[in-house]
Amino acid sequence: STDLTSTVGYDSIIQHLNDGRKNCKEFEDFLKERAIIEEKYGKELINLSKKRPCGQTELNTLKRSLDVFKQQIDNVGQGHIQLAQTLREEAKKMEDFREKQKLHRKKIELIMEAIHKNRNVQYKKTMEVNQTTCCFLPCGAIGDAVLHLLSLSHFWQLFLKLAQTKSALEDSDRSYQQSVTTLEKIREEWQKEHIKACEFFETQECERINYFRNALWLHVNQLSLGCVQNDEKYEEIRKSLEICSIEKDIDFFVNLRKTGSLAPAPVLYENYYNTQRNVTPARSPAPVPLSR
Repeated sequence: STDLTSTVGYDSIIQHLNDGRKNCKEFEDFLKERAIIEEKYGKELINLSKKRPCGQTELNTLKRSLDVFKQQIDNVGQGHIQLAQTLREEAKKMEDFREKQKLHRKKIELIMEAIHKNRNVQYKKTMEVNQTTCCFLPCGAIGDAVLHLLSLSHFWQLFLKLAQTKSALEDSDRSYQQSVTTLEKIREEWQKEHIKACEFFETQECERINYFRNALWLHVNQLSLGCVQNDEKYEEIRKSLEICSIEKDIDFFVNLRKTGSLAPAPVLYENYYNTQRNVTPARSPAPVPLSR
């Protein structure tokens, strides 16, 4: 701004830097929330694989496939818990980066606040001295114009006052010149510090954008890696299912539960009714007399 005491440009830069810091904080909170979700999901998967029955009475190759299935689901759950820990670590790194930038920027901001205050105080002082000098000038001009109209009795009184006024005017002018000189030195110092601050802020902003971009890239890579690892675990399940044999499982069950190699003999019909009708009844033997 052309206004020496204006900080509109500086304030705009500081606001932008604060917005950038806020954006980093939002991403940091996002990672923390995602970590909570991943950890909860991982624990639920582990509990599901360990506590929930899933084909527990199956036999042979299909049983082995189900064991692999449950083990890999457990591994997927462990992977999500590990991802949650990784996300927390990345969030902590973002927090450390954000706080580090804040501390470094605070030093520059304190320097700029002090130089802004000094500049404004000196500018106000210079303007006040300038106003005082301007007030003295008409008085001196009027005194020179009316001296010849005054009586001798008043001449020396007015001459003394005029001399005092001129002396005060000269002192005020010297003070004004000194204030202007001091203000110019302060302005040059402020401008130099302002440029240095802007260069520092630009460097910080470049670092922040680069760090933020890399953090996002790393986060997506971590998610992709998790998907790849999960797919590898699911591939183990598919491989175990490929060697699952229906014939082998049937044969295994038969051999495990078999009761013999021969079938029961056929039950033949026996005609007990007709057999009984064709048989002649036998005579009863004479009773044997009992001896006395």
